[in-house]
Amino acid sequence: MRSFPLLLALSLLPATARAETIYVTNEKAATISVIDGASLKVTATWPVGKRPRGLLLSKDGRYLYVCASDANAVQIVDRATGKVIADLPSGEDPEQFALSVDGKTLFAANERDAAVTAIDVPGKSVAFQLAVGVEPEGMATSPDGTTVISTSETDDSIHWIDLASKTDVATTTVGARPRHAEFTADGKQLWVSAEIGGDISVIDVASRKVVDRVTFAPPGVLASTVMPVGIRFTPDGKTALVALGRGNTIAFVDVATRKPTGYVTVGGRVWHLAISPDGRRAFTANGLTNDVSVIDLATRKVVATIPVDKAPWGVVIAE
Repeated sequence: MRSFPLLLALSLLPATARAETIYVTNEKAATISVIDGASLKVTATWPVGKRPRGLLLSKDGRYLYVCASDANAVQIVDRATGKVIADLPSGEDPEQFALSVDGKTLFAANERDAAVTAIDVPGKSVAFQLAVGVEPEGMATSPDGTTVISTSETDDSIHWIDLASKTDVATTTVGARPRHAEFTADGKQLWVSAEIGGDISVIDVASRKVVDRVTFAPPGVLASTVMPVGIRFTPDGKTALVALGRGNTIAFVDVATRKPTGYVTVGGRVWHLAISPDGRRAFTANGLTNDVSVIDLATRKVVATIPVDKAPWGVVIAE
């Protein structure tokens, strides 16, 4: 019985030191940094192909998929060993990718090919390739698994790819130089960042029309440096976090009102971010300061800065 008060006290402690692992691609070092979520320390650095950018976790959690842009390959990394175990055919210069709902197909944006390559992961082969707009980068799969989105940087548009027919069925004009696309969990909205336009286009999926634009004005930050790239929604779907690039800032946006509710200063040239599954923390890849900022989402403060390798770009979290 004497141990009961201790057990009760432990049960009331905040669950911040979770057994999660954070992975970060380092574009100029051709590596992945492995960060322990409890200690917030880099525990390993794994070599991968040249200029790694996009990063995804397999559905079963065993593997990482990496866009090795200058190696013209999508690589599979075994999380248990940190080794690259396969190079998948992906077309030239894969930048980002999306995973099908069943986890069996990767859709890679091939910037120099102006195409999207669908990769059969189990078969390690190309399922199909489809021409899209110039300089495709951002990719997203709709929650119902029927549609894949490709952002076209030079054309200032997004392309809607119907997976049943394997065709580009529609184009929607967005802000200048779209870099990232993210569906809301219910699949009703698509949010697309415009790096040069400096805003987020909110698109109604049913009509494929832009219904709103989110703009940003972080205090003390030059408007010309506000360059949105990565977007992530909190697990409850109420808040979007947006990486503002050379503005060195993360914006908090209320999803219902589509208005920014606050800003947090992070490292230099923040590209992308990831939110922990419990919704407590966010991790940002800061490309110019070679570090990762850890944000406590309840207090909206940076609670740690973790040095990584050169030019961090993409982030994923695994439990």
